[in-house]
Amino acid sequence: MAAGTNNQVMGMLQQIENTRKRYFPGVCVAVTIGIAASFLSQQYGAPAMLMALLLGLAFNFLSQESVCLPGLEFSAKTVLRIGVAMLGLRITFSDVLTLGWSPLLMVCSSVVLTIGFGVVMARMLGFSSSFGTLTGGSVAICGASAAMAISSVLDQNEETKRNTLFTVISVTTLSTLAMIFYPMISTSLNLTPQEAGLFIGATIHDVAQVVGAGYSMSSEVGDLSTFVKLLRVAMLVPIVMTIGILIQRAARQRGEKSSGKGVAIPGFLLGFVALFILNSLGWIPTAVSQPLAGSSSWLLLTAIAALGVRTQLKDILSVGWKPVLLVILETLFIAGLIIAYILLSQ
Repeated sequence: MAAGTNNQVMGMLQQIENTRKRYFPGVCVAVTIGIAASFLSQQYGAPAMLMALLLGLAFNFLSQESVCLPGLEFSAKTVLRIGVAMLGLRITFSDVLTLGWSPLLMVCSSVVLTIGFGVVMARMLGFSSSFGTLTGGSVAICGASAAMAISSVLDQNEETKRNTLFTVISVTTLSTLAMIFYPMISTSLNLTPQEAGLFIGATIHDVAQVVGAGYSMSSEVGDLSTFVKLLRVAMLVPIVMTIGILIQRAARQRGEKSSGKGVAIPGFLLGFVALFILNSLGWIPTAVSQPLAGSSSWLLLTAIAALGVRTQLKDILSVGWKPVLLVILETLFIAGLIIAYILLSQ
């Protein structure tokens, strides 16, 4: 009896050791790149996501090493999903309700309209609807994080991987430019702190750049813009689930099977909803929720670093000028929508 129990324990320990050996090298590479990216971001003010991606691309040769590949794949997929789920800790029901119904409906409508605009413009420029959905969703919701989440429910192939990397680079770059120029635009239009917070939070792509732009104006603008941004993050769940369902339905109509993962009810989205509800109800202590919410940034940073390592730079550079034009047009579209709403509401 005791011998059998010991054998089971030894077997479990051996399995754990084998798993560690399989994933540790690649995960260690991704984490190290993420730490380096965070350091560069703090020292020079550059976007951490962009730094992680560029550093990852520089270490692309490691993706050819079989010892690193399993851990890199784990980081780019599993770690990504956990990070997206953790975003649910950044917003509560009370945050949503305090904004008011009119701005709330405008922010939600602008997200949907921007994605639709992206799909239409992508088709006009000769791209697939999936590419328009990926770029439009990234611009409309939360930049690089949305790109990774939407990508996970698209058909999994080399084109999707290349498009995702391009989208992460482009929205991060444009988000950084917006962080610099949007406060100037707010000032030139004589927007009130409430209007400036709505404009910045509803238009800039990534959370970090929203925070930077908002608080560069005032604490009031920073608080409101951050909240509005998190409202857009909350829309990640219904948007990604809808995209997955539509892809699955289109595949069935063609008599094919979609290769997207967890299309109907992706587990990481269920995690997002669960954490959002628990946090809203106050069932998660602040001492627990704040570190976990902060960890989402690290997890996403690690995932993007791994994705960068696995990607060939020449694949990104081959996209041409039309995709860049598409993302710029989507960025201008959502900015124009929000400015028009603010001016008409005055």
